[in-house]
Amino acid sequence: MRIGELARRSGLSRDTLRFYERQGLIESQPGAEATNSYRDYPEEALITLNQIADAQAAGMSIADLAMLMGQLQAADPDGFDGEAFLDARIAEVAARIARAERFLESLRQARAALAAPPVLR
Repeated sequence: MRIGELARRSGLSRDTLRFYERQGLIESQPGAEATNSYRDYPEEALITLNQIADAQAAGMSIADLAMLMGQLQAADPDGFDGEAFLDARIAEVAARIARAERFLESLRQARAALAAPPVLR
């Protein structure tokens, strides 16, 4: 699919898609027609874009994603401790989830307090 269709289907701008491609997060191939410079993106790019959105929502940076994906695709990943990298990202996400759950409980308590009948003195 061309970038316009990928943008429409993913809800992302063409500029964002080009940025992700420059960062090595998604890939395209030259189009079938040699007379133009169109690029074609595989259907799997939509799945990758959803995973990028999920990772960003969990607090992972584009730089971290690019580094991780680059290392996972490298033929010789020497010098990169993928397990330690992932352990650190897992700990960060778990901490964010714990903070979010605490805040959610605070919101529930505030709602309950608002719904309680006023105390007459």
